[in-house]
Amino acid sequence: MTGIASIPVRELRGVGPKLAAKLADYGVHQVEDLLFHLPLRYQDRTRVTPIAGAREGADLVIEGEVRAADVVMGRRRSLVARIQDSTGTLTLRFFHFSAAQKSGLRAGTRLRCFGQVRRGSSGLEMFHPEYRSLQGEDEPAEEALTPIYPTTTGIGQNQWRMLCSQALARLRRHPPRDLLPPGHNPYDLARALEYLHAPPPDAPQALLREGQHPAQQRLALEELVAHNLSLQRLRNAQRAEGAPALADRPGELAAFLASLPFAPTAAQRRVLAEIAGDLARPVPMLRLVQGDVGSGKTLVAAGAALQSVANDYQVAIMAPTEILAEQHWASFSTWFGPLAVPMEWLSGRTKGKKREAALQRIASGEAALVIGTHALFQQDVAFKRLGLVIVDEQHRFGVHQRLALTGKTGPGQGKPHQLVMTATPIPRTLSMVAYADLDCSVIDELPPGRQPVTTVLIDNGRRDQVVERVAAACGQGRQAYWVCTLIEESDALQAQAAQATAEELQLALPELRIGLIHGRMKPADKESVMAAFKAGDLALLVATTVIEVGVDVPNASLMIIENPERLGLAQLHQLRGRVGRGRDASHCVLLYQAPLSASGRERLAALRDSTDGFYIAEKDLELRGPGEVLGTRQTGLMEFRIAQLPAHSHLLDQVQVISRIILEHHGELAGALIQRWTGAKQEFGNV
Repeated sequence: MTGIASIPVRELRGVGPKLAAKLADYGVHQVEDLLFHLPLRYQDRTRVTPIAGAREGADLVIEGEVRAADVVMGRRRSLVARIQDSTGTLTLRFFHFSAAQKSGLRAGTRLRCFGQVRRGSSGLEMFHPEYRSLQGEDEPAEEALTPIYPTTTGIGQNQWRMLCSQALARLRRHPPRDLLPPGHNPYDLARALEYLHAPPPDAPQALLREGQHPAQQRLALEELVAHNLSLQRLRNAQRAEGAPALADRPGELAAFLASLPFAPTAAQRRVLAEIAGDLARPVPMLRLVQGDVGSGKTLVAAGAALQSVANDYQVAIMAPTEILAEQHWASFSTWFGPLAVPMEWLSGRTKGKKREAALQRIASGEAALVIGTHALFQQDVAFKRLGLVIVDEQHRFGVHQRLALTGKTGPGQGKPHQLVMTATPIPRTLSMVAYADLDCSVIDELPPGRQPVTTVLIDNGRRDQVVERVAAACGQGRQAYWVCTLIEESDALQAQAAQATAEELQLALPELRIGLIHGRMKPADKESVMAAFKAGDLALLVATTVIEVGVDVPNASLMIIENPERLGLAQLHQLRGRVGRGRDASHCVLLYQAPLSASGRERLAALRDSTDGFYIAEKDLELRGPGEVLGTRQTGLMEFRIAQLPAHSHLLDQVQVISRIILEHHGELAGALIQRWTGAKQEFGNV
């Protein structure tokens, strides 16, 4: 690649070894990288406002003459300067200052200042404004909006502006290469970059704030194409290694399904057929199965596992929590026990000789089906003939973790097939971006007999009524959950809150047997409590969000969620899915703390009004953004420079078309696009 993409930032004025190292740590190596380091927002410094026109709360440029400057002793020592123009006076206040700064603000000095006007002890003031001395009477104001760049420790805004200004000067001499195919470039690339680094004074700031200016959309389109291509490259690299062709075993699958005490839904049968076709091919299956809470994804996983085991290949099933892994162990033991399939368990608490024996059975191939947690992808775990990897609740794992398991095959065996499952419905927008390397199946049908859950919002001020409702439900022989949430991501604080709530409820409901479960308990104690609740020995289970997935108690028909405004919609929907599993009408009470914010009310109303997980997921994306919806472990995948979801979701169909055209007709553009936009971030494909 020639031109601006190959000019190192060291060639720019003011960039020495230290600044170059800081920029490199930030991912800026070439001058072109600076052009694609775009502002977060803009300030309007193109007009000077008379001091008499200053209004509280406004960001303004003012200029005038320093009348006096003194250090004032108050609750905090501060440097105070009075500045005057022909219309009035205003105070500048600095809490952090040097002797040189004080001497530079001597009386008679003319200043131009920018800052926010606030109400202070001496009237209107600017706290720590940016300012510079004026030499002449008529120095022009800024000609463009002033950019505010994303930054890191040790690089100030003035440095970014100086660097990007030099990059723009180089841009005019060496325009960057346009990497979108002919006919798919809606806006000139060089013009878009110039506009976004230095918008004119009349630029539509509302459009720029929302990311909807044509220049922003042009760059967002290119970034989304690059991201899509990087995932396609990952997919192709995986597929190029081949996989064992696991012959379809329709007779064995039919016998297995016939042995179940229920009939699979049409949606389950459709997805089973899609998976069977994938597994029979000598390329790795990469399939995401989405299904709402209770749609029966585990059965689909069992059908896939059976096909692998019947072909004499091992299966690894990885779940994010021990509770969910144990739920899978219970289900598979029930289903596969009569088939004499050798199973093995591996989690972080499998220690000593027990672990050594488990590792030996896995490495020798004796264990055909291995179920566990994150422990499965640890370095000392080796499989003899791994044919299929099933990852449940994919959004809880990073991409690295999913791919690490696929590296567990022996030499010359290719890659194992991958089945990724989630009960957190992923909006189409996100699945097109975050999971472009996977085929997608949706189980869009609930098993017969699943009850819809009625959801109500109740203010915490009516807590006593909710406690009475719990007493009434449990008095009729049903069971209930009471879920405690805390803002702090602290297991200790979560456990304390749950403990206090359990004690409070036991005092209020002495006739009920109440259990407690939280993340700080020993696994054996958690198992014991869950077993007692499933057996009906406990009427009420007080829990933290550890029960979000993998808990199935058909007799539980009431769920209370405290402080639901603190959780995301998808997580609330998951929790609500713990009830409605039996024949009784089920209810979920969202016990919120007033007053609710406008967005909090909107989120909870969406949950109250719908039980459709896909609608709720779209609403969650709209209200919270992709990093929150996918979970923090996935955000590395979603750290876009320009593209914003859902604001740019209307571009995604176009992105798929352009990506296909590039791969089929302009293959040389793919690598350049990936390098420009993702650089080293594509390395996750080489785990």
